[in-house]
Amino acid sequence: MEEQFSKIIAAIGEDLNREGLLDTPKRAAKAFKFLNNGYDKTLEEVLNDAIFTADSEDMVIVKDIELYSLCEHHLLPFIGKCHVGYLPCGKVLGLSKVARVIDMYARRLQIQERLTKQIADAIMQATGARGVAVVIEAKHLCMMMRGVEKQNSVMTTSVMTGAFRKEISTRSEFLTLISR
Repeated sequence: MEEQFSKIIAAIGEDLNREGLLDTPKRAAKAFKFLNNGYDKTLEEVLNDAIFTADSEDMVIVKDIELYSLCEHHLLPFIGKCHVGYLPCGKVLGLSKVARVIDMYARRLQIQERLTKQIADAIMQATGARGVAVVIEAKHLCMMMRGVEKQNSVMTTSVMTGAFRKEISTRSEFLTLISR
């Protein structure tokens, strides 16, 4: 990967022997590997058996979880926040596991629409919930730094499953609570 970054830097006309660029290919390769470390993880590893029996059936929401990902079309970052809600059916996740699931999928080359669905599917798979809701709001540098250059645009995606899709009151409660 380091060699490939050297070629990219040279291809834009830079001098790889310039002091500031001497170690850049190595640093860039290390950073790119870190930014995409979600490929090295599985849902089972991330959850680490932190699924607990609970008799609560009331909505669980974790909101404003920051996320960082790379757009698969331009390899530029998109940065935002994720809100997750689920209706337990005998099982709840350890709190930090919600954020870890988000990170596992966000740290892959992505489109926001797929990321939203992957998170919802993983939470559903892990908990067997009566429904899962995921909303992501993100700013995409591929739209801010290039192309149309719109600095204030925010993309919002949502996936609603089970009771969140079928019951308008459940969906409304979730959307109201994440808006506070």
